[in-house]
Amino acid sequence: MLLLRNRGLLSLQVTSLLSSSSSSSSSSSSQATSPFFLCFKNTLSHSTRQNPSPKPRKPQTQHHVAASKTEKPAISETTRFVQTSLFVPPGVDPEEVTDDMVLPGSNIVLGPYAGHAQIKDVEFVKSSGRLKDCPKDDRPEFALLGRSNVGKSSLINSLVRKKEVALTSKRPGKTQLINHFLVNKSWYFVDLPGYGFAKAPDSARMDWSAFTKGYFLNRKTLVAVLLLIDASVPPQKIDLDCANWLGRNNIPMTFVFTKCDKMKAGKGKRPDENIRNFHALMGMNYVKQHPPWIMTSSVTGLGRDELLLHMSQLRNYWDN
Repeated sequence: MLLLRNRGLLSLQVTSLLSSSSSSSSSSSSQATSPFFLCFKNTLSHSTRQNPSPKPRKPQTQHHVAASKTEKPAISETTRFVQTSLFVPPGVDPEEVTDDMVLPGSNIVLGPYAGHAQIKDVEFVKSSGRLKDCPKDDRPEFALLGRSNVGKSSLINSLVRKKEVALTSKRPGKTQLINHFLVNKSWYFVDLPGYGFAKAPDSARMDWSAFTKGYFLNRKTLVAVLLLIDASVPPQKIDLDCANWLGRNNIPMTFVFTKCDKMKAGKGKRPDENIRNFHALMGMNYVKQHPPWIMTSSVTGLGRDELLLHMSQLRNYWDN
């Protein structure tokens, strides 16, 4: 169970997509719709029909009735599925989750803390070479992190719907500082240096790593890390290692799968297959419980509004 930093009441009830309850229904759902669209509607509906009409029971003896009072209530199939597959935010009873509460292309349930999610104003504030130089106004912030060339700057530009808000470059690894963007005068996007840039000197890569980790471990206004994963290629060890490190240090994160409109030539797998494989590797090798995740595309706009809604409920809970 991951806890939102300095907000011990926020339990992130998240686990692997590949639970036995969801695998078959997710597969049938993706086949029935767009090949890159994953949802849990079929699974939730199926779960609620597991036992349509229980058989009449024989009258219980007084002994059996007395024994039943001490037994724990059974967990319904729907509740079990919700608890083992979906991100359930604060204020939501797993028993009351319905299919229309799950954001499309994600495992995220929309709760009562979701609010205003539209971006009306964004401005670049500063670039910081040291953690102590970052803004000190205590506004909540979301850090974007990912492998170089994962599409981080393109995603920022897509979310704010303004070109060149983040520096988009043909050279991976261009971002080498902590860049703060103030959104709606109330919260920050934080663009962090990408990891895994092969052409950077080893010394620079080590400095970037220590620099970024110090930010994660000591930044008290950090609401969550948006860990960007390229869905157009098979799972990468460096992404799994990064997720593992964040999990070990109890840093809240959301997997944001980018480039879900693409399939790299010669790779042979669709983005939804790469996402399933990523979750499988996470489940086998690293963590028992998975963070929330969502599919996005900076080209088509897939997942843009849904990601902003998810961020709004995390941010509003953090503020309360």
